[in-house]
Amino acid sequence: MKVLFLTREFPPYVYGGAGVHVEYLAKELSELMQVDVRAFGDQNVTNTNLSIKGYPFEDGQFKNSEEKLKSVFKTLNTGLHMSAEPVDANVVHCHTWYSHFAGIMAKLCYGIPLVVTTHSLEPLRPWKREQLGRGYDASSWIEKTAIEMADCLIAVSEETKEDVIKYFNVDPKKIEVVYNGIDLKEYVVIEDANVLDTYGIDKNKPYVLFVGRITRQKGIVHLVNAIKYIDQETQIVLCAGAPDTKEIAKEMEDAVAEASKSRNNIFWIDKMLDKKDVIQLYSHADVFCCPSIYEPFGIINIEAMACETAVVASAVGGIKEVVVEGETGLLINLEQQNVAPFEPVDPDKFSRDLADGINKLIKDDVLRKNMAKKGRQRVETFFDWKAIAKQTKSIYQSLI
Repeated sequence: MKVLFLTREFPPYVYGGAGVHVEYLAKELSELMQVDVRAFGDQNVTNTNLSIKGYPFEDGQFKNSEEKLKSVFKTLNTGLHMSAEPVDANVVHCHTWYSHFAGIMAKLCYGIPLVVTTHSLEPLRPWKREQLGRGYDASSWIEKTAIEMADCLIAVSEETKEDVIKYFNVDPKKIEVVYNGIDLKEYVVIEDANVLDTYGIDKNKPYVLFVGRITRQKGIVHLVNAIKYIDQETQIVLCAGAPDTKEIAKEMEDAVAEASKSRNNIFWIDKMLDKKDVIQLYSHADVFCCPSIYEPFGIINIEAMACETAVVASAVGGIKEVVVEGETGLLINLEQQNVAPFEPVDPDKFSRDLADGINKLIKDDVLRKNMAKKGRQRVETFFDWKAIAKQTKSIYQSLI
């Protein structure tokens, strides 16, 4: 059996959870079958069962295009190149809307089954219009077309499955729920702490950690606004880069500057660190905070749990299937607007509630440490990539 993976992200160009998912799933599937990965980039790697080819995200021919539309045009252009090369796989598997056009073409032109993993859904990310302008209508159409013509949809959580049924014309029988996973040997507690030294983080004082992109979806501004309610002795470590737009980058800068007026223990690492460095941050953090306002799964939570860190997270989407309230962390209720952009009805209350959860765990050593141990146990039980790869292979076999 051979599968063709189509994806925007693949190492060394990974900036989000979907990229992490594709990297590890491809690695584990290559132990079971041939895997051909075509990604946006300049990769060119061939191993025994895993080949990776990058397709540059060229923009020369779109230099006169509207700035917000360039991403869409470049995406379609790259997708054409990805699907134009001969395909000899038994099934094509797409990840995120960026790859969906290539997947559509592969299904139509080569007559092979199409599998789409729904890492997120455009109807639930209306803030993408800030980034893409009217291009958001194009990305939504591409996603809708691919999802509704796919032979199988893989939802990363039960709630994501419900969202697919709600927003798209899809036979529920075509949807399979397959969780994200984690490399249990890689994500472990480590003693090294040189990253903390590099950024001046005090190893003798507690800190709460955020890891993720600067996007509305990840809710980081709400966490920054919560800092004024977090105990003064608690350090704040924000490992946050890759802003969606200049506007949200400026909003983040202003919020951090405001919070820094009353304390000097905020550490903003404004770039995407490599995995080893992030694992160090997870390992030494007292609390990991995930303040997302939309999260189909939230792979960062299982990364933190695998490194034995208690979690404070918003009770949205797939997070509720990952973090067990009162056992592996605290879930913060988020009353959201029922129309776009799905922001909190009361942002200040949400920020206060996040801070209350963080303060509670920082103060209660016994509770926090119990949650840390149970978090690791839960990850080992439910989120192993090897088991997920076998589940995915079974789906492919059912379609061929």
